[in-house]
Amino acid sequence: MIRYDLKCAKGHRFESWFGSSAGYDKLSAAGMVSCSVCGDATVEKTIMAPRVSKGEHPLSAPASAAEQAVRELRKKIRDSADNVGNNFAAEARAIHEGDAPERPIYGEAKLEDAKSLIDDGIPVAPLPWRGKKVN
Repeated sequence: MIRYDLKCAKGHRFESWFGSSAGYDKLSAAGMVSCSVCGDATVEKTIMAPRVSKGEHPLSAPASAAEQAVRELRKKIRDSADNVGNNFAAEARAIHEGDAPERPIYGEAKLEDAKSLIDDGIPVAPLPWRGKKVN
């Protein structure tokens, strides 16, 4: 991935990520790169300083307070609840009906299964992250 600082003909500056330098060139030539502010398709790369890592891992640190809050919430849930994986809907129903011990759980459920739980008065909530990616 490569990040370019871009500028449109109206002077708006913005950045965008591309798969490669050739990928940017191909999209630009096809008129598929446009200003994120005004939509102008006359866009050019601007001078940008390269990012040089000093042994740090910039992608491992949260970029904002919101990302930090999600990271802390994820840790709290993982530390205090059981991950029941794809068995979430069945386990939530079993806990609600008294067939399994009451405890906090998290996992994954198909949309129709989550809606069915809610329709049956079983409280569930989506988490603000997806998949198995760990930060």
